[in-house]
Amino acid sequence: MDNPSVTLVQRLGYQFEHHYAAERPVLLSDEPPPMGTGLGPDPVELLASAIGNCLSASIWFACQKYKDDPSPLRTEVKATVGRNERGRNRVQGLAVDLHLGKPAADLAHMQRVLDSFEDYCTVTQSVAPAIPVTLRVLDSTGALLKG
Repeated sequence: MDNPSVTLVQRLGYQFEHHYAAERPVLLSDEPPPMGTGLGPDPVELLASAIGNCLSASIWFACQKYKDDPSPLRTEVKATVGRNERGRNRVQGLAVDLHLGKPAADLAHMQRVLDSFEDYCTVTQSVAPAIPVTLRVLDSTGALLKG
């Protein structure tokens, strides 16, 4: 795996352009009002996005190995932010609901996928030792498969 990099360039106030590889679009981040203008996701939202994207990609990859198609996937990540003992805002937890686009009964290898896919999620496994990440996986009928 390559060593990914990003360059952040301040645009105005709390707005930062995130420059990735030359062929990729620039992402704009911003703090919400009253500090910023809210024109883009803030750092906590970017963290939540990274966790959600990694878990979604990981379950998709695991399903593809078994020729199962869980699409369309929909993943919701809710961050809990609160003050630590020094009164500083910190991400205290991330709750992930990963919704499969099909009933579990239509996915022949779902249990094998559920038993292993989290372990391959680079971002979640890197963050989880410092920030609790709870995960629920639900199928298209709303049945709770994991969590």
